[in-house]
Amino acid sequence: MTISKKPLIIGCMVTWLIIIVMFMFLAGSFDIEVLFVLWLIGILIIAELIDTCYVRPGYVRVIMIIAGAGTVLFGIIVLRKVWVILYG
Repeated sequence: MTISKKPLIIGCMVTWLIIIVMFMFLAGSFDIEVLFVLWLIGILIIAELIDTCYVRPGYVRVIMIIAGAGTVLFGIIVLRKVWVILYG
């Protein structure tokens, strides 16, 4: 009998996001960019932990695509921040 990893992945991501949002509200500094970066860190860690060597289920491919898109968006955020620093 095999246990599906999908509910575990969803539960981990929801728990991670709830923890992040709670700490942001407790600190009084809710920032969507920080939330996005911390979400990306969580999705990358989960993607690395569930990836297998020989078989890649469909949901792992979807997580990798989401992580890739998140990495591209992270690059855009970084470029925007650098642009603001350089050209004010």
